[in-house]
Amino acid sequence: MALEPPRRLVRASRETAPSGDEWLAGLPEAAERAVAGRELTVDRVQVPGGRSSLVLLVRRADGGPAVLKLAPARARPESERAALAHWGGLGAVQLLDGGPEDVAEGALLLERLHPDVSVRSLPEAKALLEAAGTLRRLWVDPPAGEGAHRFETVAERTGRQAEAMAASALKDPDSAPLVDAALAVREELLAEAPDHRLLHGTFRQSKVLGGERLPWLAVGPDPVVGESAFDLARLVRDRVEDLIAVPSGASVTRRRIKRLAESLEVDQERLRGWTLFRAVESGVRARRVGREQDADLLLEFATWL
Repeated sequence: MALEPPRRLVRASRETAPSGDEWLAGLPEAAERAVAGRELTVDRVQVPGGRSSLVLLVRRADGGPAVLKLAPARARPESERAALAHWGGLGAVQLLDGGPEDVAEGALLLERLHPDVSVRSLPEAKALLEAAGTLRRLWVDPPAGEGAHRFETVAERTGRQAEAMAASALKDPDSAPLVDAALAVREELLAEAPDHRLLHGTFRQSKVLGGERLPWLAVGPDPVVGESAFDLARLVRDRVEDLIAVPSGASVTRRRIKRLAESLEVDQERLRGWTLFRAVESGVRARRVGREQDADLLLEFATWL
């Protein structure tokens, strides 16, 4: 069968590689090779799927359901594999591949969850509760010892982001005050990080899917090592379009920060600070690639913090 990438993946690729994406061009052939090499049968391509990977619902040689995920090197599939292996299915989707060599062409074979059922489908209060509970299980000590995978740190990741934010602010003076505030709070937060854990890195409600082994399991990590508040910050702004649409959005956001910080034993001010940084970074990045509506929502949200 023809394994063509979904439109969402194609659009996202145009943002990250506007001059052309060799990975995307070769994706159908790479997917065919990964399927054949593992003796898989493809049920269907998951649509709309992700913005950085092709997800195939497949069956193994014994008929058991699984997911085959293919991602470019820029999405760090080797880090995803290492994190999933370290979590061992506790709070996250189970890795079915045997070892690092299975990441050839960015391919990962994973436990099949319910791809169309995420905690985002729950009422907001229940969704936040279930998502937070899932996230807590992922916060463990990173792997140690000789041969352990080295994950990017929060300082390293946000350092790259800070450079891009500063450059964008020079071209967009309207965003400069928010960028300055975000960069300043980053420096303060990094001066004294309270913990050092393996984090999901891109956690939100849509990243928590229904499963058979456990009711809810996280998928799609871009793992990073650092403090828990950084991970939780992305969850604070979930359903940002709903928050912006109501007059009480700012007060709802402040209550959400307080509730999440208390329930997961995270410092409230550090959570607010990382929420500000991550919202501004996402907003500036959205504007840089032409997603003006997303940029406006995120930067307005950031003004509440």
